[in-house]
Amino acid sequence: MGLQEASSDLLIYGDRIGKLGRLVPACDAVIFNSTGEKVLLTRRTDNGQWCLPGGAMDPGESASESCAREVLEETGLVVSVGRLIGVYSTPHRITEYADGNRKQALDLVFEAVRISGELSVSDETTELGYFSPEQMKSMDVMELFHERVNDAFTRQGAAFLR
Repeated sequence: MGLQEASSDLLIYGDRIGKLGRLVPACDAVIFNSTGEKVLLTRRTDNGQWCLPGGAMDPGESASESCAREVLEETGLVVSVGRLIGVYSTPHRITEYADGNRKQALDLVFEAVRISGELSVSDETTELGYFSPEQMKSMDVMELFHERVNDAFTRQGAAFLR
């Protein structure tokens, strides 16, 4: 079993360690800038790290509704949710939170396009901005999001299954 600390959250790695957590479906959005060279990232209020806009699905909503809701809540943007970039559900990693809760992610990452709204921070975000994968290397980006952003930039037609 391996540990990696992400502020107050721990990523714990191990063979089928997902059995020790709850399965939590979530959706994240990749929103490219106008040139397609950068993606929108948010800096989280809770741990100060950068990530894609997104979060846990609520009961009674679809994946695309969840993705659009999370983007609006965190960024102020109204988006159209498009292609599925990937499904991220490895059973070999869990996140342990400061309160002791553990989760195995079931994250659906979609490409989304801005329809309206203005970028603005929220109670969940302290900063917003568009960044290239190269810029992300020198930022405090949550580990899981490097792979997802890199997958998005391949512009592969079929969704990644990871």
